[in-house]
Order: sequence, then structure tokens, then C-alpha cells
Amino acid sequence: MTNKSRTLYTGVTNDLQRRVFEHRSKLVEGFTKKYNITRLVYYEEADDVMAAITREKQIRGWLRAKKVALIESENPEWIDLSDEVLEGDSSLRSE
Repeated sequence: MTNKSRTLYTGVTNDLQRRVFEHRSKLVEGFTKKYNITRLVYYEEADDVMAAITREKQIRGWLRAKKVALIESENPEWIDLSDEVLEGDSSLRSE
């Protein structure tokens, strides 16, 4: 996830819709609320929690340039994918 300044945040969750909603609504104290991290620009899905955690740690360890290259390989315009993710549950969409 990111903000208008393209500050990057990497996290793992078992419910992407819920987590995106929480970030966009600033419901959880911490880094994402402080830096207004509300835009989903990249995500991956994993079949098991250990694989997801391993991948998160891998990405967090990368230099910023490598993270940006990963994002831009799938989303070169840094389009906010939040609505795409929240589309499955209309009660979570922000207006």
C-alpha cells in the first residue's frame, strides 16, 4: 500500500478486503494511519499463511527500488486497486 507521496507499506493479512477497508478508514493506529497509507497498488495471494509471511519478510527486506519495480511490473501507473478488492463486499466500499 502507499499514499500520494508513494511511501510504501508491506503487510500480510488473511482478509484483504477487511484490511484495505481498515487502512482506508484509518481504523488502526500506527504507520499507515500516521502516513495516510490508503492506496492499494500491489498485492499477492498465497495458499498458506507461512508462504504469505515468508513472502512479506522477503519483500520488506528489499531496497525501495526493487519494491517499486515489483509494483510497476503489474501496475505501472500505480492505480489504486482498493475498489477492485472491495468490489466483492459493497458494505466495505468507501464513498
